[in-house]
Amino acid sequence: MANKERSLIAVMGDEDSVTGLLLGGIGHIDGKQKANFLVVDSKTPLDKIESTFEEFVKRKDIAIILITQQVADDIRSMIDDHDQAFPTVLEIPSKDHPYDPTK
Repeated sequence: MANKERSLIAVMGDEDSVTGLLLGGIGHIDGKQKANFLVVDSKTPLDKIESTFEEFVKRKDIAIILITQQVADDIRSMIDDHDQAFPTVLEIPSKDHPYDPTK
């Protein structure tokens, strides 16, 4: 039986990747003003990336976290330590950085 609580896809990545997915309809901001997306650029502090990933992992409404591989490299240890089935973490390529399957 499917888990009806977990119905959202979260995304973390560069502006183009996140914008494209938001235009595809995955964007959501709940009643507490918590978004299911984070745009990461060169000015985004590492602790913001880490805390957002941690928040997405703990949220009970997120089933999948899409994260560009470049952002995932910044928090590789957190990605590698995540061993739960939900939310599933999927690394995706970005426009400027091709996917490296060895990571």
